[in-house]
Amino acid sequence: MTIRFYDLVGTDNRRMSPYGWRVRMALAHKGLDYEWVPVRFTDKEVIGFSGQKLVPVLTDGETVVFDSWAIVNYLEDSYPDRPSIFGDPGGKALAEFIMHWANTQLHPPLIKLILGDVFKIVLPEDQPYFRESREKRFGMTLEDFTDQSPERLAAFRAALEPARLCLASRPYLAGAAPSYADYALFGSLQWARCGSPLKLLAEDDPLHGWRQRLLDSFDGMPGKAVGFAA
Repeated sequence: MTIRFYDLVGTDNRRMSPYGWRVRMALAHKGLDYEWVPVRFTDKEVIGFSGQKLVPVLTDGETVVFDSWAIVNYLEDSYPDRPSIFGDPGGKALAEFIMHWANTQLHPPLIKLILGDVFKIVLPEDQPYFRESREKRFGMTLEDFTDQSPERLAAFRAALEPARLCLASRPYLAGAAPSYADYALFGSLQWARCGSPLKLLAEDDPLHGWRQRLLDSFDGMPGKAVGFAA
């Protein structure tokens, strides 16, 4: 059976979604081959068969799964002969916590930092929709919403402190080797690297070295993705 992975695309085939990056890392962890199907912001008919309008979407033969967490759990359950995405028995609970933490506590301040830059690498034909939908959501122009001030960047870095403290004593959030607990946070930072030149992490930050290890993982697949210098 052929696995197809539907995810957002920007200019130069940039991967545009933190949730898509989480799935991409999980697929690599499992060592599964797949076909990537790019989805534009304004061409959601491509995934109309899934019964909803959001990416990522994965098909495996006749099986259709959407939502990154549902996809990852599907891969774990359907391919038990491949390396576990969650690692040890407690790994799934840790991964779910990191995922919710990133979604609720990190994404809001991160969007505030990078949204204006992300707009610039949205495909030109998608930019009017992107601007209109985001300005309606946030109640102001993209330019007014985006704030890359030193104070805003410092606040975002401070929000990462729980992960930083964990990485002071081990190479990955999951321990000696990465698991979905790492990919859940990495997806957010990789989304930012693909979309914005803003230097989110100081070079002496333990998170900087952790991110680089993940960028180098899977034969350098994440680091080779089109984006800005880490």
